[in-house]
Amino acid sequence: MKAQYPMFSQVALAQDLPEYNLKRGDIATIVEYYHKAESEEDGYSLEGFDLPQVTIEVAASQIIPVVQ
Repeated sequence: MKAQYPMFSQVALAQDLPEYNLKRGDIATIVEYYHKAESEEDGYSLEGFDLPQVTIEVAASQIIPVVQ
């Protein structure tokens, strides 16, 4: 399956991630894509959020494209 979002594109969170103190709408950059089995949702690694040297893994449904 092909990644829904291109590498190094900017995306926004579609929901709060309280465990990281991040809010819906916070913007990050995609740095990796993970294809999962059919029964699981694909995922992405994100960097940014004004958190230096921190990478967060999210499911595809947890992000939305940033319209520029």
